[in-house]
Amino acid sequence: MSLSDAEIMEEIESWRAFGDALKGEDRELFAEMLRGCYEFIPSMHAKDSPFSAEALFMGLIFAQHRKIARMSEELARLRKREGA
Repeated sequence: MSLSDAEIMEEIESWRAFGDALKGEDRELFAEMLRGCYEFIPSMHAKDSPFSAEALFMGLIFAQHRKIARMSEELARLRKREGA
C-alpha cells in the first residue's frame, strides 16, 4: 500500500517544529528544504512502507544529490573555461 498525499504532507509538516527550533538562517534553510520536498510527492508514492518518514528522507537525500550533481557540473564547466 503506497502512501497518500495527506500522509506525506503530514510527515513533512511534522518536521516544522524542528525547523522552528533552529536559529536564524538555519531556520530559513530548513524551511526551504522542506518546501522542496513537495516536488517529490509523486515519487514518494512509490515507497511501499508504513513509515512516511522514509519517503520524506529519500526526497531530501535526492534533492541534495541533485544539487551536488548540478554544482559539480557547473564547477567542471568553469574549470574547463578557465583552462581554455
